[in-house]
Amino acid sequence: MVSLIWLFLIASGIIYSFFTGNMAFINNEVLNSAEEAINLVFTMVPIILLWMGVMNIADKSGLLDLFAKVLSPFLSKLFTSLKKDSKALGYVASNIACNVLGLGSVATPFGLKAMQEMQKENPKKDEASEAMITFLVLNTAGVTIIPTTVIALRNSYGSLNSTAIIIPSIIGTVISCIAGLSLDYIIRSRKK
Repeated sequence: MVSLIWLFLIASGIIYSFFTGNMAFINNEVLNSAEEAINLVFTMVPIILLWMGVMNIADKSGLLDLFAKVLSPFLSKLFTSLKKDSKALGYVASNIACNVLGLGSVATPFGLKAMQEMQKENPKKDEASEAMITFLVLNTAGVTIIPTTVIALRNSYGSLNSTAIIIPSIIGTVISCIAGLSLDYIIRSRKK
């Protein structure tokens, strides 16, 4: 459905530019956008690779397991439907660690592994479990202390103070996380 919406928007923009005589503008924007996209990729890839390497080292050294143990009391209360020794909790902790550093693209593999492990414990295989829904809320509205990707984007576009986003990011993500988890808790409580 979203693909059809985007197709409609793009097609209507091209048709409108044709009738208004702005085809040259569309052509220039397409070429400029492609160049900007490639420059952005070259700016972002080193940062993402660096942090993926750091997270891989943290994973291999056991630091993520230690982080999972530290978060275990909190996570076991948040994900009550999972077993205490569930591998999913370790992947959830790793996902949280990546998201705290603002590395959503690095957190994705951990999130996918967490969902796979949760699916193994899911009694209804054709529905998302409570743990899966809670994890999705936590992952989407997770707290970000260092928004690395946003800082890199701001830096690539010439921001004078690319780290000025840190405090607003912390405030915004803490509020969204509390609101999301509270709403998830309220909905789960009413279902029971």
